Amino acid sequence: MLIEFRVENHRSLRDEQVLTMEAGRVGDDADSRPRHVTGHSEALLPVAALYGANASGKSNVLAALAFMRDTVLLSHRFWSPDEGVPRDPFAWGPKKEEPSLFEATVLINEVRYQYGFVMNDESILEEWLYAWPLGKKQTWFERDGSAFKFGENLKGENKLIEEITRNNALFVSAAVQNKHIQLTPIFSWFRSLQPINLPTITPQVSSSWFSGTALDRWLEKGVAEARQPALFENPTSDESLIERFRSLLTNADAGIIDLKVDKSESDEFARRARSRRILLKHQSEFGDAWLPLEEESKGTQTLFRIAMPILHAIQEGSTILVDELEASLHPMLAQRLVRQFNTPETNPRNAQLIFTTHDINLLGTTLHEPALRRDQVWLTEKNDEGATELYPLTDYKPRKAENLERGYLQGRYGAIPFLGDFTIAGK
Repeated sequence: MLIEFRVENHRSLRDEQVLTMEAGRVGDDADSRPRHVTGHSEALLPVAALYGANASGKSNVLAALAFMRDTVLLSHRFWSPDEGVPRDPFAWGPKKEEPSLFEATVLINEVRYQYGFVMNDESILEEWLYAWPLGKKQTWFERDGSAFKFGENLKGENKLIEEITRNNALFVSAAVQNKHIQLTPIFSWFRSLQPINLPTITPQVSSSWFSGTALDRWLEKGVAEARQPALFENPTSDESLIERFRSLLTNADAGIIDLKVDKSESDEFARRARSRRILLKHQSEFGDAWLPLEEESKGTQTLFRIAMPILHAIQEGSTILVDELEASLHPMLAQRLVRQFNTPETNPRNAQLIFTTHDINLLGTTLHEPALRRDQVWLTEKNDEGATELYPLTDYKPRKAENLERGYLQGRYGAIPFLGDFTIAGK
C-alpha cells in the first residue's frame, strides 16, 4: 500500500507537495474503515480523491507518481545513455534549472520502504532506499551522484551493479533487471502501479488482457455460460476476475449481455501488433445485435477500458491511478466503484484507488451519504505564480455532519474556479 508520496519540481508542482494515505482522526461512514496493516503504526486509506478547478494541477499529482513509476521500470533498459533524463520541471523562473524530487513510502508484505531520487536534466543526483523490517530502520543504500554507500543489510552483487548503473539510470532499475532478488519487492510494487488516463479507445484493443489467461478461455465459451457472482466478490482466481468483469459490465446497465473477441487476422498491422477486436452483444425488444467496441458510447468504452485494471487491482491488492474517474461514467456507478474500494469485505487485499474528479456527488448530497471520508478528499489550487498547491480537506476541519458538497461549491475550501464576469452570450 502507498503510505506517502512526495514530489517537487514536476510540471506545475514547483514546490514540494505531499499526498498521504494515512487516515486522519475522523469517524465517517462505518463501511469506509481505514486499514490497520501490520508493518505500519498508522491506519491507511484505500481511497484518495483529488478535486480542483480545471488546470489547477490535480492531474499532475497522478502524473508525477506515474513518472516515478516509469523511471523505476524503464531508466536502465530504455533511456538512452546520451540523452540525459526526460524530466518535466516547472516551466517558469529559476526552478526550471533546479533538480526534481520524487519519493514514495510504501508497505509491502508487512515491511515499510522509503524510496526516492533526485534528478536534473542530465543525471540522477541522489537515490536512497530505507527499509523497516520488524519495525527497525535499515539503510539499504544511499547514492550521491556516482558514489554509493551500501548498508550491511543489503545483500547481493551491489558493487557489480553499481559499475553498470549509468548516471542517468536508477540503481534499483539496474539491479532488479540484473536479478537482484532483495530489491525485487520495491520494483514490483511500481510495476503493479496502474496509471489510467482514459484516452479515446481505438478500434483495435491491445491483447495484453486477453491472452494466456482464463479470460481467453472464457471469451471462447461466451459470457452466457459464466455464472453470475456478486460484484467484486472476494478474489480467488483468474476465473473469479473474469466473472466479476462480466458482472461489472452487465450491472452497469449498458444493455450488454455478452462479449467476444474477433480474432480475424485480415489486418496485417493488427496481426503483427497481436491486437483483437472486441464485440459487445446488446439485447433489445427487436432482438440481439453485436456491436464493435469503437461504435459503443464513450461511457461504455471508458467503462470497458478501466474495468479490467480496476478488477485486477482489487484481486492483487495493488494501487491504481485514474485521471477523471467520472469521465463518461454515471455518478451512481462512480459512487459504487469508490464504495467497493472503501469496504473491507469487497476489497479484502487492501487495493488503493487514487483519482482526480469533478464529481461532487461523491461528497454526499441530500439523497445519499458521502462515498468519501473527509480525510480522503484532497484539493488543488494554483497560486499567483502558477504553482500548484495540494492540501487535504481536513485542513479546514469540517464537522462530521457538514454538507461537503455545499461547502465545496460555496468555495469554503477553495479549489474552485474563479469565473468573474463570465458570459458566452453575445449581443
